[in-house]
Amino acid sequence: MSKGKKYVDSVKAYDKANLYDPQEALDLVVSFAKAKFDETVELHVKLGVDSRHADQQVRGAVVLPHGTGKKVRVLVFAKGDKAKEAEAAGADFVGAEELIPKIQNENWFEYDIVVATPDMMGVVGRLGKVLGPKGLMPNPKAGTVTADVTKAINDIKAGKIEYRLDKTNIIHCPIGKASFGAAKLKDNYAALMDAIIKAKPATSKGQYLRSVAIASTMGPGIKINPAKAAD
Repeated sequence: MSKGKKYVDSVKAYDKANLYDPQEALDLVVSFAKAKFDETVELHVKLGVDSRHADQQVRGAVVLPHGTGKKVRVLVFAKGDKAKEAEAAGADFVGAEELIPKIQNENWFEYDIVVATPDMMGVVGRLGKVLGPKGLMPNPKAGTVTADVTKAINDIKAGKIEYRLDKTNIIHCPIGKASFGAAKLKDNYAALMDAIIKAKPATSKGQYLRSVAIASTMGPGIKINPAKAAD
């Protein structure tokens, strides 16, 4: 697939082999975001761990100071008073067992994050094969299995994102929109990097941050010096 002129021009405007400081990299990413829509800026971090081992999993959640710039739709599995609480807190969808066939048989996925109260996990567990591959399965580490549904919904709406390793030991996460500007993106970047660094497994040996890069939806990837990634 041939790359567009804007992409080619962007590639010429920086040194692909260079390892940039975070601020320099974010300035470049914002300047390269020339699409007609507001491009998402993503952070990609390759870690020196082995995700095949349970004790080397890196997973968690963090609230980005300036949010993601995306409207997030929340589905909450809850009953009784907790269901009413979820509705009052602004959940987009609230339900219980009656949602199982809708999700399983009708491929209903008009939501971005699923939250469940602990007593509903027996029900939600039946959806593991459907929600799991889409990264939608509620998880205590991510704060999406909780009795405090109000806090969970408020955090998510405020810009909480989940980070987790893929099979190649890389974390891919949005840190906002190009329209945020470099300063706000830097705040979001710093919050996510801090969380990833603090989540380093005790069993991880050697260099933890192997490579760090950021890119906008249509722009080229810009490498950040791992040694300065936390600056």
